[in-house]
Amino acid sequence: MKRTHLFIVGIYFLSSCRAEEGLNFPTYDGKDRVVSLSEKNFKQVLKKYDLLCLYYHEPVSSDKVTQKQFQLKEIVLELVAQVLEHKAIGFVMVDAKKEAKLAKKLGFDEEGSLYILKGDRTIEFDGEFAADVLVEFLLDLIEDPVEIISSKLEVQAFERIEDYIKLIGFFKSEDSEYYKAFEEAAEHFQPYIKFFATFDKGVAKKLSLKMNEVDFYEPFMDEPIAIPNKPYTEEELVEFVKEHQRPTLRRLRPEEMFETWEDDLNGIHIVAFAEKSDPDGYEFLEILKQVARDNTDNPDLSILWIDPDDFPLRFVHMESKPG
Repeated sequence: MKRTHLFIVGIYFLSSCRAEEGLNFPTYDGKDRVVSLSEKNFKQVLKKYDLLCLYYHEPVSSDKVTQKQFQLKEIVLELVAQVLEHKAIGFVMVDAKKEAKLAKKLGFDEEGSLYILKGDRTIEFDGEFAADVLVEFLLDLIEDPVEIISSKLEVQAFERIEDYIKLIGFFKSEDSEYYKAFEEAAEHFQPYIKFFATFDKGVAKKLSLKMNEVDFYEPFMDEPIAIPNKPYTEEELVEFVKEHQRPTLRRLRPEEMFETWEDDLNGIHIVAFAEKSDPDGYEFLEILKQVARDNTDNPDLSILWIDPDDFPLRFVHMESKPG
């Protein structure tokens, strides 16, 4: 096995970032919206919502610290349920001991995890357990898995997205079997990877797309990769994305931070802190992008960019600690 090297480089951030600059949430109104899920009410609850958000927890013990931690998670879920009350999203808790049979049926095996059921998919949330992060994540999940581009302005907006993996395909219409395969493939990666499509010849020409062709864009790279051997099946698209979903340079995001940290990779890993809104941080980020472009064909190199603005509470806490 190759040796793993980890480098922590360049820290650029200002002490002025504050949590209150983010999304403003209402205070919890005290109304119970999160319910306990059991085998008895499972089917009824599932039919009621487009999405079902499940917190799978260990039995609550008599230990006061454990009880407090559980209550904090419960309050976060209640607050998210309150904010999204008018969306077709349900919020439930599953007790690992009381509902062991149901948990086994659903494939839950890690206590303390948050799962989202959407149709026949089960998505494990690997992000920060915070109300604003969960709201954004769930709102992304209820959107269509593919965004349609049909104008020059939408092309410009698409081109400005540089810090996500994204794919775009050109198809005859929404009824095309190849578009349907593309749409099915998109559902496997929603909301982490962005899928776009166009049925407009002008848009396709602007993006140099041929009929039934899909381009794959790695974050921060200048040029896309045309996926070979078009037209594609759903399985072929999924396989290609899985083989290429670890970019050379990627941004750590609150909604997937634990999955990113747990990534089992060999080679050289660089963790870089740069605040994009700060001139020095922006310049440093541009250097990182160039390093990634120059080494995009090196499978052993992985650069993880962390913007302190994405984690204001954590970095304010770090700065408040005595040196």
